[in-house]
Amino acid sequence: MSRQEILEWSRSLPLSTREWLDGRVVEEVECIISDFAGIARGKAMPARKFLSQDTSFLPISIFFQTITGEYADYDTPESVTETDMMLVPDMRKAIAAPYAQDVTLQIIHDIRYQSGEAVEIAPRNVLKRVLRKYRAKGWRPVVAPELEFYLTKPNIDPDFPLEPPIGRSGRQGAGRQSYSISAIDEYAAVIDTVYDYAEAQGFEIDTIIQEGGAGQIEINLNHGDPLDLADEVFIFKRTIREAALKHNCYATFMAKPMEDEPGSAMHIHQSVVSTRDGRNVFSDDRGEPTELFYGFLAGQQKYLHAVISILAPYVNSYRRLVPGNSAPINTEWGIDNRSTGLRVPISKPEARRVENRVVGMDCNPYLAMAACLACGYLGMTEKLEPRARVDGDAYSLPHALPREIFEGLKQFNAYPKLRKLLGEEFCRMYERIKLREFEDYMRVISPWEREHLLLNV
Repeated sequence: MSRQEILEWSRSLPLSTREWLDGRVVEEVECIISDFAGIARGKAMPARKFLSQDTSFLPISIFFQTITGEYADYDTPESVTETDMMLVPDMRKAIAAPYAQDVTLQIIHDIRYQSGEAVEIAPRNVLKRVLRKYRAKGWRPVVAPELEFYLTKPNIDPDFPLEPPIGRSGRQGAGRQSYSISAIDEYAAVIDTVYDYAEAQGFEIDTIIQEGGAGQIEINLNHGDPLDLADEVFIFKRTIREAALKHNCYATFMAKPMEDEPGSAMHIHQSVVSTRDGRNVFSDDRGEPTELFYGFLAGQQKYLHAVISILAPYVNSYRRLVPGNSAPINTEWGIDNRSTGLRVPISKPEARRVENRVVGMDCNPYLAMAACLACGYLGMTEKLEPRARVDGDAYSLPHALPREIFEGLKQFNAYPKLRKLLGEEFCRMYERIKLREFEDYMRVISPWEREHLLLNV
């Protein structure tokens, strides 16, 4: 494969990628997919090999692996033989890796069995499965995610707590500075690099704000197709980490990285439009809420508990969902009410939407969007009705969300309609992964236990 042939191939790439290349030759290609945790897995290779090979493969065992690197028990022949799956490039998602030393592209791939059938348990395919259900009804979901994360000092010893980084003033970040322009300017170097990387990748940032925690940033993305936005979040989390590392700090997407600071969420704004005329089905001709709007809300209220182990996937996730920490503790809904789990922002009728505030930033974006949209879909098709809206303090109402991952997994097993929509094989594998992670966590003795139990019990 010659340099000229690679240059000719480059002309077929997305516009943002061609602009970033600016005549340079692609040297390396990363063939990537998302595992259950949202980690990019795949293969890196010279561009000439990528262009000359027929097919690339990955073993199915990457979906049996927990966040610790261990493997969940799964009684199938594939768990022993580690059958190869075919990587199928989605060339619309050939995206720059601007932080790499060489001229590198990362290409999101779909994953298929050698028979050509889609691998049901792959997170991107789980989301596609739900979106097909919407299309069959003449609907198209629209989402807009909000990404919250912390910048911290480098931390190479997990026994030590995380600390906010030192800003440009030479002082350490302080919390409770929501929307402060000065606070976000403290990390201007990191933010500028994020902007540069996002432009190179063709991502449009809507806004960047300082959140309530020390060194906590929120980046809002423009609304669009759920698959496109899930791809974007998947890539962007790595991009933000790389931008932070360039400036000698960490970016963490843990739901609750520091004890005395608020947690990090991935709020998802959701609406549904008609594929026939593009109108928002949540509003009627008079601009009033429709039965489909209330059905979507009711579906989130009824079923979000069942998918909490997807929206809050780790033991740490539930440290965020507690009273007094600016995070929901139930699935009540309200208009412009940030104390509810389901907020309906003030908007024009054509932009009527539901903001799901339950989702943690530690989620897999494909699975979180699939789970939330599946709940709304069932609510619309079952013509459910929501509970009365809450106009006051929803934090004062009972704590209705599961308090820990094991309780969430029990609820996940109790709703067969939801499991069928997401794919039963995926649900079984996901349960096994999460149970193995929970069992591994239970083997760890925490500093709290040593502090309060060692000499007192």
